[in-house]
Amino acid sequence: MRIAVMGAGGVGGYFGARLAHAGHDVAFIARGRHLLAMKERGLRVTSVLGDVRLPQPVVTDDPATLGWFDAVLFAVKLWDTESAAAAVKPLLAAGGMVIPFQNGVESIERVGAVVGPAQVMGGVAYIAAKIAEPGVIAHTGTMARLRFGATEPGQQPAAEALLAACRDAGVDAEIVADIRQALWVKFVFLVALSGVTAATRQPIGVIRADPDLRATFEAAMREAWSVGRARGIALPEDFVATQMAFADGLPVEMKASMLHDLEAGNRLEAPWLSGAVARMAQEAGGAAPVNATLYAAVKPYCAGAAR
Repeated sequence: MRIAVMGAGGVGGYFGARLAHAGHDVAFIARGRHLLAMKERGLRVTSVLGDVRLPQPVVTDDPATLGWFDAVLFAVKLWDTESAAAAVKPLLAAGGMVIPFQNGVESIERVGAVVGPAQVMGGVAYIAAKIAEPGVIAHTGTMARLRFGATEPGQQPAAEALLAACRDAGVDAEIVADIRQALWVKFVFLVALSGVTAATRQPIGVIRADPDLRATFEAAMREAWSVGRARGIALPEDFVATQMAFADGLPVEMKASMLHDLEAGNRLEAPWLSGAVARMAQEAGGAAPVNATLYAAVKPYCAGAAR
């Protein structure tokens, strides 16, 4: 299967490396020092699930030089969505599909507005991984899972082909019938994890052990859950309680990717996470004060280093 990876960071770098190592025709689109390191030294993944090294990966910063692909794993940060979607549009000339594996719940519509809705499926990635240094992806813990699904009936064969490729590569993957519900399942939890870890500069272990921080974490989730339910998403009644139990089982050192970005002085995805919950609640005539506050706490850093 011909697979392009738009954004070779923690998500794209990890899963792209697994697929390439299994023999699939994978091309990475990267930039900056990470691009240079991949060209000079290859791509390396460190993981308790098994390390991977690609000595000579196909990598470029110009998608137009790559030709066509069956699937584009779209894993750029949310602020780059529209520009990155325009860059990968030529890769879809033979009818390929884009699968956004991004945070947030609006990527299907945002990417679809650029490349056309018929060529966008939905995707959810569950993994804690980051660029440890240029050319090196570090995977924390054992969670490394992809969920994806069609948004239109004609996309089902493409979803099944990607599932077969993932299984061939030993990647834990699943096709889900209601991909929008799956996006919200991750979103509700990630909103809280990103918002509270970034606002406190602390990992999940500190947050869940402190009664005040734990209550804030739960309240942020409940607001997002309420917004999703108001928008017709089938989230169970006991969803927040179930996710709190899940949080208790995570590695104590786990941080949201947004905290990694904050610590590195990079841009933040907060406008599309806690900020989006506050916005969607307001659009519905309500309020999400916890998420609005968490967003406000990191707003000076959203464009990068503090202004």
